[in-house]
Amino acid sequence: MRLHGKPSGFKPLRRLQEAHIRSHERMNAEHSAYYEELLRKHGGVINQDVKFKLPPAPKSWILIGLSSFYGTLLIDYLLSDWLVNLIYEQWFPDYYDTMGRHLFAVLLMMIVFGIIVMIVRLFFDPGRSQISMFVAWMGAMRRMSKGDFDVTLDFDVRYTGQMGVIVQNFNQMVAALREMEQMRQEFISNVSHEFQSPLTSISGFARALQNEQLPPDTRKHYLDIIELESVRLSRLSDNLLKLTSLESKHHPFEPGSYRLDRQIRRIVLAWEPLWREKNIEIDIDFPSLPITADEELLDQVWINLLNNSIKFTPVGGTISIDVTATEGGYRIEVADNGRGIPEEHLPHLFERFYKADQSRNRTGESNGSGLGLSIVRKIVEMHEGTVFAGNRAGGGAVFTVHLPVLAQPTAR
Repeated sequence: MRLHGKPSGFKPLRRLQEAHIRSHERMNAEHSAYYEELLRKHGGVINQDVKFKLPPAPKSWILIGLSSFYGTLLIDYLLSDWLVNLIYEQWFPDYYDTMGRHLFAVLLMMIVFGIIVMIVRLFFDPGRSQISMFVAWMGAMRRMSKGDFDVTLDFDVRYTGQMGVIVQNFNQMVAALREMEQMRQEFISNVSHEFQSPLTSISGFARALQNEQLPPDTRKHYLDIIELESVRLSRLSDNLLKLTSLESKHHPFEPGSYRLDRQIRRIVLAWEPLWREKNIEIDIDFPSLPITADEELLDQVWINLLNNSIKFTPVGGTISIDVTATEGGYRIEVADNGRGIPEEHLPHLFERFYKADQSRNRTGESNGSGLGLSIVRKIVEMHEGTVFAGNRAGGGAVFTVHLPVLAQPTAR
């Protein structure tokens, strides 16, 4: 709760101000919940053809409003009647009870009421506050149109009225846009860094190859490095294009019926040269697992997860792949027996370009781009599933994927 302006030094009055603000905040919260439910009911789209009722005003506000209005009229009438009695006693003692006297009392009551309204508007003019809010709103939108999202509308809730909910949602929208802009800038910075590193290596070794006196072995070593960096650039570019396509609304999603157990076994056999080279034992044992999903997309999920496990599993280690049937789906766990993943890195593993090699590297060197797990998460979400990373109790990392047995094309 924020009290704009100077709070009253009189404690009871200050408490009354704070109670007034709390009531406005409570009303804004109720209206916000009402509008959220209305949007949910109509699929997030409201137009002029949609008929709905306005949110009801708080009953306490109606009671207080009516009491204040009629109380003001009563005080106004009593004051006017007292003034009329005083005037007639002084100057017209013979005309004590006449029609003109009552009309004069009513006229005086209206004049006094008008003066009270003018005084209230002079000191508590909500229209002036709303106009200043609209002007600030226009300025904020103009700044946003120029790419400046560091704006916030900050007004006293007592003067925003029904606009309070709109002000709250506007601030939430600006915060979301600000976060997206930060992510965009970070993404561009990461892409530039990832491309710059192999390009620098290629450029440096290409210049070194211009030396005609290089021994053949050194020349071949430089050429091998250039080839490896070129493959790295190609893989990075391919992953970027794939992730961009997955995040768009035009990537094909074609589910079909097949057996998940056969798919995983096929991927494991295809990557046998890599895990054989490190003398890694693969432990897989699961029954027939029928599923309806996009087999080509899920191929990429198992390839990335298996490749990640092979990369960070020590020589002579073990990788296990377990599948458990759950209600309406399967839980697939890909685990290794390495050193595991530090807890502070777990929430960020599926972010684009996130790499924690200094802590996660369990074998020594990793030249990944940090996009593989982002692709995994996107594909799993397209299948209405979930994926998360953790650590095994006995040591090692484990990636858990939950997939429904029947993936719908509308899942995106």
